[in-house]
Amino acid sequence: MSDEEPTTFDVRVWSVTKRVRRDGPRYRVRWIVAGKEWHDTFPTRALADSFRSELVSTTRRGEAFVIATGRPVSWQRPEEQVTSWYAHALAYVDMKWPHAAGKSRQGIAESLATVTPALFTDVRSRPAAAIVRQLLYGWSFNARTRAAGPPPDELVRVERWVSTHTVPVTALADPTVLRPALDALALRMDGKPAAASTVSRKRAIFYNAVEYAVELGHLSGNPITSLRWRAPKITEAVNPRVVINHRQARALLDAVRGQRSGPPLVAFFGVMYYAALRPGEAVELRKEALSLPERGWGELYLNASAPSAGRAWSESGTRREPRQLKHRGAEEVRVVPSPPALTALLRRHLDEHGTTTEGRLFRGARGGPLSESLYGRLWALARTEALTAEEAASPLARRPYDLRHAAVSTWLNGGVPAPQVASWAGHSVDVLLRVYAKCIAGQDDAVRRRVEDALRDQDQSVHGP
Repeated sequence: MSDEEPTTFDVRVWSVTKRVRRDGPRYRVRWIVAGKEWHDTFPTRALADSFRSELVSTTRRGEAFVIATGRPVSWQRPEEQVTSWYAHALAYVDMKWPHAAGKSRQGIAESLATVTPALFTDVRSRPAAAIVRQLLYGWSFNARTRAAGPPPDELVRVERWVSTHTVPVTALADPTVLRPALDALALRMDGKPAAASTVSRKRAIFYNAVEYAVELGHLSGNPITSLRWRAPKITEAVNPRVVINHRQARALLDAVRGQRSGPPLVAFFGVMYYAALRPGEAVELRKEALSLPERGWGELYLNASAPSAGRAWSESGTRREPRQLKHRGAEEVRVVPSPPALTALLRRHLDEHGTTTEGRLFRGARGGPLSESLYGRLWALARTEALTAEEAASPLARRPYDLRHAAVSTWLNGGVPAPQVASWAGHSVDVLLRVYAKCIAGQDDAVRRRVEDALRDQDQSVHGP
């Protein structure tokens, strides 16, 4: 420990208190160091009692406590004193990078770049927010870019400043330090509130980074669990206004075919509408996954997806990185039915456009993987042509992903049992019903008629016809 770090013998240790939470009881140990309260929370009373006993034994031996950390001098480890939040965040990125998908790597960098400025120690001398973000998101929290060499010349001074101006990891135990960091996750870069789902995702990553600090011994417990901070409520349900009907879907597919570069991609949008594929699954769809008769019902055997994360984040250095299906193991297959209309669409595509040399059905302008920008521009043009001005100005099918929502809604409204729909769509039943509850149209009237019929039958049995 540094000789300059102040210590004190003014320490009081309180009794263990129990707190009831939704996920079970928690036991808190509170103690006062030089007038400042500290606490740690444990999942069992035994752990809390053990921790409190160590604190009490230390005070009885006459050992001083470090005012900055609230811990006994003997508990201070050299790495705890020199490990800043920035250094810890870099270590966390390096630990997660080898095993994370490109999209996850990008999400980690985005989350850490959001929270780190809230943990600066000298706000007055900080560089401009834009250049700080350029450093954090573009270099610091990209393990491969950082390993390739120092930051660009214009970022060297910024990196030097950031590396010496973030709080120690141990300071996260202080609610006055931790709360502003969590608050930062709730805002976008322009200061406006972030979407609830974005806040929840970033908080989960920050929580995991703090858990890693506990694992390394920088913290005795995760202080986020005991802080009364609530993320915005997540709205998971699909907006019914984005869901198109069959007439609109047919018009949109016809409009795609009418575009100069549209014919090779009609079936791309078709598999999302008729079979509820995610865009990444449609991009990676290969001929070997198709089981199609000449006409009628066929099947798609899906076992891979290629979500877009960007070249900076993928292992291969390409924008898309093939991997297993979402929420599935590497060898798992999801079987989805191909209705007659989709079977005909896919057969026509194979006859007219074939596949790439790797067997993919859909390709980009130069024969490589299909890009979001290409099919996004095509979809925007198709919406303008196929929809009315009022519909085009609304959220209706604004994204190609909304075709998947239309497919799932069609299955549910057609009376397909929820477990079967969940299996086809690659959801759990719980998520399916939670996300698509508002898209199950016409069910209220049918249920009410059944209730009326039941009541009428009961009246007739009591009073006669």
